[in-house]
Parts: sequence; C-alpha cells; structure tokens
Amino acid sequence: MSQIEKRNISMMMDLYEMTMANGYFNKESHSKKVAFDVFYRKNPDQGGFAIFAGLEQIIDYVETLNFDEADLTYFRSLNLFSEEFLTYLKGYHFSGDIYAFPEGTVMYPNEPIITIIAPLIDAQLIETVVLQQVNHQSLIATKASRVVRAADGKTVTDFGARRAHNVDAALYGARAAYIGGVSGTATVMAGEEFGIPVSGTMAHSWIMYYKDEYEAFRNFAECYPEDTVLLVDTYDVIRSGVPNAIRVAKEVLEPMGKRLKGVRLDSGDLAYLSKKVRKMLDKAGLKDCKIIVSNSLDEYTIASILNQGGVIDVFGVGERLITAKSDAVFGAVYKIAAVEENGAWEPRIKISETMEKITNPGLKQVYRVYCGRGYAVADLITGAEETIDLTQPYRYVDYEEPWKKRCFENCTIKKLQKLVVKEGKRTKQKQSLDEIQSYVKRQLETEIWPEEQRFENPHKHYLDMSPNYYEMKMSLLHEARR
Repeated sequence: MSQIEKRNISMMMDLYEMTMANGYFNKESHSKKVAFDVFYRKNPDQGGFAIFAGLEQIIDYVETLNFDEADLTYFRSLNLFSEEFLTYLKGYHFSGDIYAFPEGTVMYPNEPIITIIAPLIDAQLIETVVLQQVNHQSLIATKASRVVRAADGKTVTDFGARRAHNVDAALYGARAAYIGGVSGTATVMAGEEFGIPVSGTMAHSWIMYYKDEYEAFRNFAECYPEDTVLLVDTYDVIRSGVPNAIRVAKEVLEPMGKRLKGVRLDSGDLAYLSKKVRKMLDKAGLKDCKIIVSNSLDEYTIASILNQGGVIDVFGVGERLITAKSDAVFGAVYKIAAVEENGAWEPRIKISETMEKITNPGLKQVYRVYCGRGYAVADLITGAEETIDLTQPYRYVDYEEPWKKRCFENCTIKKLQKLVVKEGKRTKQKQSLDEIQSYVKRQLETEIWPEEQRFENPHKHYLDMSPNYYEMKMSLLHEARR
C-alpha cells in the first residue's frame, strides 16, 4: 500500500456522524443492522449519464478505519460522548458488507450505486468519506469522458494539478480523469501512485530565462533529444516560435538522427494558429511533428476548435477538467433504506414535496436491461429476493407514467451490484486503472446508445421498477401520508 493510502483519514467525518453513533450506542442495540444506499439525483452538465469512480479508495478506507489515542482525546475534549462509547471506539473496526457497481460503470440518477449493509454505527461513521470519494471522482471521471468524446479520437491529457483545489484533488482527480478516458497526466504524484503515464516538457519560464528563444530551444533539445516538445507561443508563434523550432529540428536534432516530437500552443486563436503551424511544419518536412494545445480547454472549446478545422494532435486540459468547471457539484447522497427488525428487513422511505427527493426504499437489486443489439434500454429496480424471468414478456412499471402497460421483450439483463466488502474485508482483487478505463470505453462503444452521449438534449435512460417493488414503494408512501 502506498504512503498516501496508509494515511489514517478516520477523522474525516461530519460531527453528526459521531453524535448519532454515540446516541445509538447509548439508546439502541448498536449491533442492529441497517442498509444505506448511495445514489445521485441528476447528471452533471445535463448529460445523459455519469461514470462511477472512487470505489477503490472507499474499500481501502473501510479496511483501515480506526481511532487512535489522539482521536479519542479530541473526542473527549468536546464533552459530547459517553466514556463507554469512547472505549468502544478504541478497538473499533468496520464489520459491514458493501455492494457496489464495478468501478467505471456508466450510471444514472436515483439508482443505488453502493449499498452498505452493516451494524448501525458502522454504517453511520463512514458516510462522509464514502460520499467524498463518489462525489469527487465520479464528477471528474464524467467530465473527462465528455472532454475525450469531444476530442473525437485525438489524444487528451490531464494538465490540471496547479489549478486543483488541493493535493488530494489533483491526485485523485488525475486518477478519475484517467478512468474517464484521458491518456495521461502531468501530475508526477499520480504517475507514481497509480501508474498513470506522465508527460511534460517546459514552461514559458524556461524560454524567458534565456535571452534568445533559439538558444532556449536548442538547450532543451540537447537535454531531451528523444522527446523534444517546444513551447512556441512565448513571443510570436508564427514569426518566432515555429521558425526557431524548425531551425532546432534541422540544426540540432536531425544531425543526431532525431526528430522534433512536437510543438505546443498555450494561447491565442488555437484553431487558426494550428492550421498555420501545420502548414509551416509540413513545408519544412516535419509532417510527423505533433501539435499540442492547452489553455482553458473543455468539451465545448475542443468541439468548437475541431469544427473550425483546427489541426491538433493532443489536447492538454487543465483547470476545466480538474475542477469540473460548468457543473462543479455531483450531488450523491447517503440515505437509509432498510432496518433489520427481529430477523426481517423493514423498508424505510424519505418523502418530500419534491418527487425527485423521494427515496427508493428497502433492500433491492439493480439490473441493466439490454436489447437484442446489445444496447442498454433501461435499468430496472426490483426487490432483493425477486426473480426476473425474461424468457417471456416481462411487465415493468415506469415510475413517471405508472398507468402505462409496458413490457421488456427479447431482452437480457445483468445485475449491477456486486459484493466488494464482506465483514469489513475486501472480496475482490484490485483492478488496474487500465482495466477500469477499458471497461468505460467498452460500455460507451458497445452498450450505451449514441443518443445518450449527446451533449445537447441527450436521450433519457429510464429507471423502471418491477410491479412488486413499485407496489411496495406506493404502500409506504400511502402509509406515510396518512
């Protein structure tokens, strides 16, 4: 385990988790089991879906959750908690079960991405960190997926560390961006921690240090002849930067048997400049020299540049990726769904005047439903013990239009949640980031309708219910409103 994963973040919690845990300890049987669901209510940027990320960090967290003497001393100083409860925390470890979608799963609003089934206190104490990981990494992975799709096959790399909100945001943001589809990162720590390919050459300060741009380029090329990428916009791209880069290619690199790998633009009209630069490089016999651009890029600016005929090989995307600019809140929530009473599970439901805030109660299963062509046509929520038979037309309920008679025909299903933690211990082998990234790519290429991947007015993916589950939910709503 890496140094950052060894760090004890058990105290990363909201105070109410401790006040409730202490209250449960003193007033209830704290070994009683409950079920909590993690879900979110709307897709970022009004998109058609989101990408689930952060699961590995959640598993690492619950496996190592503990409180040391300094933590207990601090809790004692707050004069809120019984001494018996603090003694209980001294030997505490998480002992619950966690079911979750595979990391990298394409997901939709209001379905349980993660379900925690655990003793009451265990389930309550982990809320903040679980939500932090899901909310941050899923947000960045989703933004990265949008940026990569906008780039239409061109390489995208993460340049965001210096604009991230802190060290962890840069590190785990780079991880999530890689899951979402970027090819690499400029963040060295992410390369060391997660094995993400790293790239980077120079800043403007390298060129400005020298009195002459050509001298700066030449010195860099002599240091890195195998990987020379020159930043050509410090003074004047067309009159100075590109001519000096071509001169270095001819006078320094080619005599060494090397080629100029690329030039980078970090300002100006990137569509216009890239076309001019491409012509200059091609005329000089440097057709293999790549054009790399950066400067406040996102999915919309990238799409615009390409629509204008921009000739670009690599997009370096920074601040608008690492901060998910344009929709910086993911909004996953953590809600109780069931309580074990006398050996049976009793569903719990939160009601609201706002329909989207009414929760889906009880223990449940989530299935993805596929048509004969292999595309996902809907997701389906059922009771945990229900059996789904698709050998014949299967009636389901559209929660928004329950009066309509609808059936799945000639379809197949896949259960989405898997057991990932059993009694506090990991049940699955860690996946590599390359495996998770490939899983995302495979879903987008073969399972998710192109219409859902549009940036503007994407097709809605439906979350349907089995008739039995729908009736159970309606019964709870009617009882709650008496």
